[in-house]
Parts: sequence; C-alpha cells; structure tokens
Amino acid sequence: MLLIRNIRLPLSAGKQQAVEQAVRLAKLPKGAVGQAEIAKISVDARRKTPTLVYTVAIRLKDEGAEPAYAGSVPYVSFMQSKPLEIKKGDKKLEFRPVVVGLGPAGLFCALLLAQQGFCPIVLERGAEIEKRMEKIETFRAGGEFDANTNIQFGEGGAGTFSDGKLTTRIGDSLCAEVTRLLLEHGAPEDIAWRQKPHIGTDRLQSVIVSLRKEIQRLGGEVYFNTRLTGIKMQDGRLKSIQTTQGEIPTETLILAVGHSARDTFEMLSNSGIDMECKPFSVGFRAEHLQTEIEKSLYHDAAGHPALPKGEYQLSHHVGNRCVYTFCMCPGGQVVAASSEEGGVVTNGMSYHARDGKNANAAVVVSVDGNDFGQNPFAAIEFQRKLERAAFAAGGKDYTAPAETVQSFLKDAGQLRLGAVEPTYFRGVTPYKLGSLLPAELADTLRTGLTAFERKLKGYTSPDAVLTGLETRTSSPVRLPRAENFESVQIKGLYPCGEGAGYAGGIISAAVDGLRVAQAIAETYLPASN
Repeated sequence: MLLIRNIRLPLSAGKQQAVEQAVRLAKLPKGAVGQAEIAKISVDARRKTPTLVYTVAIRLKDEGAEPAYAGSVPYVSFMQSKPLEIKKGDKKLEFRPVVVGLGPAGLFCALLLAQQGFCPIVLERGAEIEKRMEKIETFRAGGEFDANTNIQFGEGGAGTFSDGKLTTRIGDSLCAEVTRLLLEHGAPEDIAWRQKPHIGTDRLQSVIVSLRKEIQRLGGEVYFNTRLTGIKMQDGRLKSIQTTQGEIPTETLILAVGHSARDTFEMLSNSGIDMECKPFSVGFRAEHLQTEIEKSLYHDAAGHPALPKGEYQLSHHVGNRCVYTFCMCPGGQVVAASSEEGGVVTNGMSYHARDGKNANAAVVVSVDGNDFGQNPFAAIEFQRKLERAAFAAGGKDYTAPAETVQSFLKDAGQLRLGAVEPTYFRGVTPYKLGSLLPAELADTLRTGLTAFERKLKGYTSPDAVLTGLETRTSSPVRLPRAENFESVQIKGLYPCGEGAGYAGGIISAAVDGLRVAQAIAETYLPASN
C-alpha cells in the first residue's frame, strides 16, 4: 500500500479531489490504481481559513510495483502491514493464566491469550456493563455510591467513561492491531482515519461487551464482582491467588488493575512487592462553550460542516513543573469519578456525537516522586487528601466545589454563572479551589491558565468554569518489570497497563496488554483443559 501524505485542500473538497491529487503527486500511471481510500484527515487551523490535510492510501493493481513509487517525492511512502506473529512457547503451564482487571489492558491481554488457546480466567472487581450503568445512573441521580462499581471500576475500566479517545504517542506497530480489533467488534469506521479518533462512551460500551464475549467464546471465563485479595508465592514464584470468591491456583498472573486500585497496591506492598513513585498530575476540569472554543480555533470558518468538533491541547512550563490540558472532551460533560467513599474526583467524557453544549478538559499541574520522598504511598495519600478536601468543600454529599476561571485567578471563591452551565451531574457549589491545593501548585496553575489565554483566546473568559478536583490523571505507582514483562521480584507476575505504570490511555494500555500476552504465549504452552 502507498501512503500519500500532506494533501492540502479547502473545506469544500472531498474524497474524490483528495484521491485525484494523490495520484498526481505520486505520479501514478493512468489505470494503475486498484483501490484508493482516505487513510487520515486532519485540520490545519493555524491560518485564518482552516484547510483539510489528507493522507490517501492507494493499492495498485500490480501491488508488486508499489515499492518503486515510494520516495519518489518526500510525502509518498510504502507501507506493508505486519500481522502479529507469535512463536509458540515450550514450557507447559499447569494452570490457566489469570488476568486481573477488565479495562483495555486486561481485555486485550485476555483476548490474545484466548486466541492462543490459554482459556484465561479474568477477574473484574466491578459489575458487567449493564449493571455497571445501573449503578452509575443511580449515583448520578443522587443515590448511593458503590466503591466497586463506578466510573473507575467495572467492565471496560475507567476508559469506558473517557470519550473513548484513541490518540496515542507510543508509535508501536500493534496500534494498528488494536484499531483493527476495535473495528471488528463494532467501533465506528472513522477511527481508522481521523487524526484524533474517538469512539464515544455510548458506542464504546457495546464494543467492550463484544470483545468480552469473544474471550468467553474462545474458552475464557470472566468473574465479575470478584476482587484480588492476596497472592501466594513459593521460592520466588507465584503459586496461587486469593480472591473474594476463594483461592485460584495459577503460575501466571497478569495485573491490569488500573490506576485507582489502591487497596490492591497496598496488598502487593504488604506481600513484599516493591513499587516506585511515578509522576502524575492534579488540578481541575475546565468548561467552556464548545462554540467559543471553535471560534478560537477555526475563526470565521467555525461551524463549517466539514470541520470536526474543535479540540485543543495546551501546555506551559513553570520552573520544573508543567501545566497542561489533558483528556479534552468536545461537547461533553464533567463526571463524578470517585472510587472511594468520602472523596470527590472529577473526570470528563463525551458521547460519539459530541453534541453537548460545553467543552471540558482537565487543567492540571505535574507532580513527581521528588514531591513525596520517592514514596508511592505518600503520593497515593496526597491524592486521597485532596479528594477528601474536595468532598468536604462540596458539602459531603458528592457535590463538587467550583468557581469561575477569573475567580480562581483572583482567589475569590466565586461562581457567578454566565453562558457556561456546569455539567457535573451531582451539582456544584462555590468554593476557593486554590485553597484545596498546596499554594505552590495553585499559583503554578494560575500562571499556566494565564499563558493559555495567550494561546487560545477566551480560555480565561468570565463564563469559563473550573470544577474540582481532578486527581487521577495516571497511576502514581509503577511496578518494576523486566524486558520480558515479568515482575523483577516474582516469577509469573506480569504488571500490565496504566495501573502498573506502563500506559497512558486506551490504545497504549491495549497495546501493553497484547505485548504481555505475546510474551506469555511465546514462553508457555497452555494448560490441559
């Protein structure tokens, strides 16, 4: 396949014009093209009138001739997809592998293991999607909070409620494999070519269920409402695990618990497993009118049907720290993402249509091991302290503290609402958000927000609202592992995904899950069923 990049066309253009331009640029003979598709569309909004930038994928009728055209001009390249190849292992397992966590890492790890005949057992502390949604809707309506089934825990993990963003910077060849599997199980077709692909929380749920059912069809088992409570070792090797449903013998445990499994981290530490302190960030959720964001990004072209929903990514360094936006959700809403009683945690999500009135994004400041004496549990306690402070500030009923951006910049604690109506579904109450954070972090956030206004006009407008606190940007811990993905301390234990400190989003977590499964499949033979 040939990829022809950097095809710049006006908003009025379409697929036909992009393909015609690609054929001209690549100097392809008439009649040589067998198939042509749009591989990617992005928007260049740096000038007053945005343009669409296409990448076109072309297969020639004579596929063997394709390499000869690669490099004919700088933006023509030859791509040959490489399927995941697994060399069979030779060490026979006595028991089936156990995967803990059914977020992206655990889901894709279990799927590949199932495809290779290992019939894995999957443990998920929360409920399956349907019951998970019932619990979340109850909480949304002001009802009881469930510490095991919520926006952090349950089938699909925390990623289920994050807009289904598929952007990543890891550049791993398995990213394409993850996309292929998502498409195979019902993800929207445009994730194959959008510059910033997303599935949407509503569409992602059915994709997750389809992937889980495929694991079960291939012989895997999934135990919901089942939590890992202990591990048993002998001579440095895993022998079995303890769960809330009893003991399970296994020599291979994939730990894909997600970034909020604090009780699991504590259990592992008490079992003698070392952990490292990892950088993460804390701050707020910022909400603006989606239309105003698009005016700032697209100028006079805002609202043009060819343009995607406006997204932004901002950052500003202040000394050794960085203030940046994270998990931007166009047309979305701010959600209550607590995983422990007595704590307020905010996150953002949007549906596939992204048709909500507000845009929201995390505005956070970085912290790292130097802030906590390199003690990962001091970092966890820091998160917990902030969440409990936010809970108290909101009135101890999961209402969130909030104030306008201008009020935060002045440390005034005011929430005089204008055009932006906060979307946090448990409600908000006025509060000095800066008082919930260490003074240095609050001041650093103020400096960052002021810099954002220079980069994106209107970011600190009088209508913009901040809701707090955002504390779960990523895992504060990392479980050390070797190059073969196995724990450096315990044979048979495989730290995996975001919770273990090796991923930062749906795609990177899914890729890590596939890599761990590949390592296991290339070492072992499945146990006899």
